Amino acid sequence: MAEQTIDIREDKILARSSELLAALLKDHTMSRVKGRDCNIFWATADYAPLGEGFQYGDEILPENITGKYGDVVQPRVCKNRDTQTARSRDKAEVFTPSWICNAQNNLIDAAWFGREGVFNTELPDHTWAVNTAAVTFPEGKTWLDYVRDTRLEITCGEAPYLASRYDTVTGEYIPLERRIGIIDRKLRVVSENCRTSGEWLDAAQAAYKSTYAYEWQGDSLLIARETLLYTFMEYYRRQFGRDPLDKSLKNIAYIISWNVWQMDGLRGVIPGTCGQPRVESGLFGDEVITRPCEGCRTGDIHAHNGIQCLIRDWRKSPREKQVEPFVKSISR
Repeated sequence: MAEQTIDIREDKILARSSELLAALLKDHTMSRVKGRDCNIFWATADYAPLGEGFQYGDEILPENITGKYGDVVQPRVCKNRDTQTARSRDKAEVFTPSWICNAQNNLIDAAWFGREGVFNTELPDHTWAVNTAAVTFPEGKTWLDYVRDTRLEITCGEAPYLASRYDTVTGEYIPLERRIGIIDRKLRVVSENCRTSGEWLDAAQAAYKSTYAYEWQGDSLLIARETLLYTFMEYYRRQFGRDPLDKSLKNIAYIISWNVWQMDGLRGVIPGTCGQPRVESGLFGDEVITRPCEGCRTGDIHAHNGIQCLIRDWRKSPREKQVEPFVKSISR
């Protein structure tokens, strides 16, 4: 299913498994709030001219992005210039070239490893020379420590810091051996240290469980999730010469759907939910009440009355409270 193209077609994911596409569209926070399966929503008016199902607040459904609508969701670099400009103006959407993503990821890894040049060396022409030697680890740290190290990309767009299948600015496809994303680096380490499929899959799941990102706009979020899924498939295929089983894909898609979520990053809530009317039970029955948002007034991320986004801490056992609001992870 994975191929050397930057635009991942939802029709191909659907053909592989309807459950797989459903997982990539799921919003776990809203599903818990509403007590039914809910999907991420568009959170952009770019598609509104297409009519019902494409309005700002509409959930993204499989039928909105497959069949005759199979080319609706595209990476930013494939969109026309006017749309790119409008999104930059209205939502401050700015995408980062791969060489900058690489440089910043290198800084993080230099701090973790205590040395530079672990995965590559940056060159003056904004490219990099890959270090092809197997990654070695400093005293007191193991390859599993690296794979399990928690990383977060904020306001991720199409998640170029996590998975670098293509340069989000130029649209250039990046071969597997030259990739520089956080997940790319973790999966390289997994591949260098695991020989059997079972070992590799367990370690890859650990890599995904410790890697997070959030994004406001639903189309970019979907692309980020798809990119992470395809990245998993590509590394598995290179390691074992075949595609992973559907079960393995669904497991990774489930992790991705939790760890890469839709959120207003300034407020820690589902976009647009602060100050919304709520049904509250009172002395005389249920009432629809609209309360001003104290968080929006003061800028205190802990005081917003919107729907707080939930994240999952996979390190905890199922008996512990694995799911909590994202804002609880932010110090007051």
